[in-house]
Amino acid sequence: MSSKDNLEAAFTGESMANRRYLAFAKKADSEGYPQIAKLFRAAAAAETVHAHNHLQRMGGVGTTMDNLKEAIGGEKYEFETMYPEFIEEAKKEEDNRALWSFEVANKVEKVHARLFEKALEEIGSNSETDYYVCSVCGHTHEGKPEGNCPVCGAPESKFDKVD
Repeated sequence: MSSKDNLEAAFTGESMANRRYLAFAKKADSEGYPQIAKLFRAAAAAETVHAHNHLQRMGGVGTTMDNLKEAIGGEKYEFETMYPEFIEEAKKEEDNRALWSFEVANKVEKVHARLFEKALEEIGSNSETDYYVCSVCGHTHEGKPEGNCPVCGAPESKFDKVD
Protein backbone atom coordinates (compact mmCIF):
# COMPACT_ATOMS: atom_id res chain seq x y z
CA MET A 1 0.00 0.00 0.00
CA SER A 2 1.10 3.55 -0.71
CA SER A 3 1.19 6.48 1.67
CA LYS A 4 -1.84 7.91 -0.19
CA ASP A 5 -3.75 4.67 0.45
CA ASN A 6 -2.71 4.82 4.10
CA LEU A 7 -3.78 8.47 4.37
CA GLU A 8 -7.20 7.54 2.95
CA ALA A 9 -7.55 4.62 5.36
CA ALA A 10 -6.43 6.77 8.29
CA PHE A 11 -8.86 9.53 7.28
CA THR A 12 -11.72 7.03 7.18
CA GLY A 13 -10.78 5.52 10.54
CA GLU A 14 -10.35 8.87 12.29
CA SER A 15 -13.63 10.16 10.83
CA MET A 16 -15.49 7.09 12.03
CA ALA A 17 -13.90 7.35 15.47
CA ASN A 18 -15.05 10.97 15.73
CA ARG A 19 -18.66 10.08 14.97
CA ARG A 20 -18.58 7.03 17.22
CA TYR A 21 -17.17 9.02 20.15
CA LEU A 22 -19.80 11.73 19.74
CA ALA A 23 -22.51 9.06 19.85
CA PHE A 24 -20.85 7.56 22.94
CA ALA A 25 -20.77 11.02 24.56
CA LYS A 26 -24.48 11.52 23.92
CA LYS A 27 -25.20 8.15 25.53
CA ALA A 28 -22.95 8.88 28.52
CA ASP A 29 -24.76 12.21 29.04
CA SER A 30 -28.14 10.48 28.91
CA GLU A 31 -26.96 7.94 31.50
CA GLY A 32 -25.72 10.64 33.88
CA TYR A 33 -21.97 10.43 33.23
CA PRO A 34 -21.06 14.00 32.23
CA GLN A 35 -17.32 13.59 32.84
CA ILE A 36 -17.13 10.52 30.62
CA ALA A 37 -19.20 12.35 28.00
CA LYS A 38 -16.71 15.22 28.15
CA LEU A 39 -13.81 12.78 27.65
CA PHE A 40 -15.54 11.24 24.61
CA ARG A 41 -16.10 14.74 23.14
CA ALA A 42 -12.44 15.64 23.74
CA ALA A 43 -11.26 12.46 22.02
CA ALA A 44 -13.71 13.14 19.16
CA ALA A 45 -12.23 16.62 18.72
CA ALA A 46 -8.72 15.14 18.56
CA GLU A 47 -9.86 12.57 15.97
CA THR A 48 -11.21 15.47 13.89
CA VAL A 49 -7.79 17.14 13.98
CA HIS A 50 -6.21 13.89 12.79
CA ALA A 51 -8.79 13.42 10.03
CA HIS A 52 -8.35 17.00 8.78
CA ASN A 53 -4.55 16.59 8.76
CA HIS A 54 -4.82 13.39 6.70
CA LEU A 55 -7.36 14.89 4.28
CA GLN A 56 -5.24 17.98 3.67
CA ARG A 57 -2.09 15.93 3.11
CA MET A 58 -3.82 13.79 0.50
CA GLY A 59 -5.03 16.89 -1.35
CA GLY A 60 -8.66 16.44 -0.37
CA VAL A 61 -9.45 20.11 0.30
CA GLY A 62 -9.68 22.39 -2.73
CA THR A 63 -11.20 25.77 -3.37
CA THR A 64 -14.70 26.38 -2.07
CA MET A 65 -16.04 26.03 -5.62
CA ASP A 66 -14.18 22.72 -6.07
CA ASN A 67 -15.36 21.52 -2.64
CA LEU A 68 -18.99 22.34 -3.51
CA LYS A 69 -18.71 20.41 -6.79
CA GLU A 70 -17.21 17.43 -4.96
CA ALA A 71 -19.94 17.58 -2.30
CA ILE A 72 -22.65 17.64 -4.98
CA GLY A 73 -21.12 14.59 -6.65
CA GLY A 74 -20.87 12.73 -3.37
CA GLU A 75 -24.45 13.49 -2.35
CA LYS A 76 -25.77 12.48 -5.79
CA TYR A 77 -23.87 9.20 -5.64
CA GLU A 78 -25.42 8.49 -2.25
CA PHE A 79 -29.04 9.10 -3.26
CA GLU A 80 -28.80 7.80 -6.84
CA THR A 81 -26.69 4.68 -6.29
CA MET A 82 -25.57 3.83 -2.77
CA TYR A 83 -28.75 4.21 -0.72
CA PRO A 84 -31.09 2.68 -3.33
CA GLU A 85 -28.91 -0.46 -3.26
CA PHE A 86 -28.87 -0.46 0.55
CA ILE A 87 -32.65 0.04 0.65
CA GLU A 88 -33.26 -2.93 -1.65
CA GLU A 89 -31.01 -5.16 0.44
CA ALA A 90 -32.74 -4.11 3.68
CA LYS A 91 -36.12 -4.87 2.08
CA LYS A 92 -34.92 -8.34 1.03
CA GLU A 93 -33.67 -8.98 4.56
CA GLU A 94 -36.84 -7.46 6.07
CA ASP A 95 -34.60 -5.33 8.27
CA ASN A 96 -36.95 -2.45 9.02
CA ARG A 97 -34.52 -0.68 11.37
CA ALA A 98 -31.85 -0.46 8.67
CA LEU A 99 -34.50 0.30 6.03
CA TRP A 100 -35.77 3.34 7.96
CA SER A 101 -32.23 4.65 8.44
CA PHE A 102 -31.35 4.22 4.76
CA GLU A 103 -34.63 5.72 3.51
CA VAL A 104 -34.42 8.90 5.60
CA ALA A 105 -30.74 9.35 4.77
CA ASN A 106 -31.53 8.91 1.07
CA LYS A 107 -34.18 11.64 1.22
CA VAL A 108 -31.90 14.00 3.12
CA GLU A 109 -28.96 13.49 0.72
CA LYS A 110 -31.19 14.86 -2.07
CA VAL A 111 -31.77 17.97 0.05
CA HIS A 112 -28.04 18.33 0.65
CA ALA A 113 -27.31 18.11 -3.08
CA ARG A 114 -29.89 20.85 -3.79
CA LEU A 115 -28.48 23.07 -1.04
CA PHE A 116 -24.92 22.63 -2.33
CA GLU A 117 -26.08 23.31 -5.92
CA LYS A 118 -27.81 26.49 -4.75
CA ALA A 119 -24.68 27.58 -2.87
CA LEU A 120 -22.58 26.98 -5.99
CA GLU A 121 -24.98 29.02 -8.11
CA GLU A 122 -24.98 31.85 -5.57
CA ILE A 123 -21.28 31.74 -4.68
CA GLY A 124 -20.02 35.23 -3.98
CA SER A 125 -23.48 36.71 -3.40
CA ASN A 126 -22.86 36.87 0.35
CA SER A 127 -26.52 36.17 1.07
CA GLU A 128 -27.07 34.69 4.51
CA THR A 129 -29.53 32.15 5.79
CA ASP A 130 -29.78 29.93 8.82
CA TYR A 131 -29.85 26.15 8.62
CA TYR A 132 -31.64 23.80 10.98
CA VAL A 133 -31.07 20.04 11.25
CA CYS A 134 -33.63 17.52 12.46
CA SER A 135 -32.03 15.61 15.33
CA VAL A 136 -34.08 12.52 14.44
CA CYS A 137 -33.39 12.03 10.73
CA GLY A 138 -30.87 14.71 9.75
CA HIS A 139 -33.16 16.64 7.42
CA THR A 140 -31.45 19.95 6.71
CA HIS A 141 -33.79 22.90 6.42
CA GLU A 142 -32.94 26.30 4.99
CA GLY A 143 -34.44 28.90 7.32
CA LYS A 144 -36.44 28.31 10.46
CA PRO A 145 -38.65 25.24 10.05
CA GLU A 146 -42.36 25.58 10.57
CA GLY A 147 -44.24 22.46 11.52
CA ASN A 148 -43.13 18.86 11.54
CA CYS A 149 -40.09 17.48 9.74
CA PRO A 150 -41.05 16.70 6.13
CA VAL A 151 -38.88 13.57 6.15
CA CYS A 152 -39.63 11.82 9.46
CA GLY A 153 -42.51 13.81 10.94
CA ALA A 154 -40.60 14.87 14.07
CA PRO A 155 -41.94 18.02 15.73
CA GLU A 156 -40.35 21.41 15.03
CA SER A 157 -38.76 21.27 18.51
CA LYS A 158 -36.42 18.51 17.26
CA PHE A 159 -34.64 20.91 14.88
CA ASP A 160 -31.30 22.35 16.01
CA LYS A 161 -29.95 25.58 14.56
CA VAL A 162 -26.49 25.20 13.03
CA ASP A 163 -24.04 27.95 13.89
